[in-house]
Amino acid sequence: MNNKYIKDQLTAAGVTDLGEVPTPEQLVSLKPDLFIVYTGTEGIDQLSLIAPVVQIEYGKRPFRELLLELGKLTNREDKAQAWISNWEKQISELKPKVEEAVGNRTVSILNPYDKGLYVFGHNYGRGGEVIYGEFGLKAPTKAQAEAIDSGTGWASISMEVLPEYAGDIIFTSPWSGDTSDAKKVYEHKLWKSLPAVKANHVFQLDPTSDTYNDPVTLEGQLKFITDSLLSAK
Repeated sequence: MNNKYIKDQLTAAGVTDLGEVPTPEQLVSLKPDLFIVYTGTEGIDQLSLIAPVVQIEYGKRPFRELLLELGKLTNREDKAQAWISNWEKQISELKPKVEEAVGNRTVSILNPYDKGLYVFGHNYGRGGEVIYGEFGLKAPTKAQAEAIDSGTGWASISMEVLPEYAGDIIFTSPWSGDTSDAKKVYEHKLWKSLPAVKANHVFQLDPTSDTYNDPVTLEGQLKFITDSLLSAK
């Protein structure tokens, strides 16, 4: 609900935040025609008593495929396809510029959290779909193997091995899943010694917005990531 890329759209549409665990009464009052939930969501049996339920496994489908499926479910497949066509046109225009600017350098997505850092890949939001998927940029070898080639989309590492996962260019933000202080990473001598940090090639993602990979967020990320990469001379 606080995603900066979509917040105004939600407000204009009159979308209501029902909280973490909405009551059956709240859901019934909305008279929904369909529920779309993540696989493993609690209370699916109860939801199915109100309206049909479609379950989606997070990170399982590429965003284009998922968008087309949502288009079918909502009778908006033509709009989904139009978005994809426009997106691919933007990528075809931007990708050569980014490739020229970045060259053979590697790019990392790193999130400090309570016990170390998360390394993100190609399908877990945080710009990975754009950086690795659309632009085809390289991750450091270990990040490539553990967060991308593995198919998981992420890996957890300790501070001690950080240099092995840190690229020439870094996108980062504090982890939104806990309340740990990211400064213990960002102010650590090992972080400050990274080539990307010394070259001022570290770019701050928004932890409340860039974690997502929906079409509206992807458009916002595309501009930020492109501008950041083009500036990393």
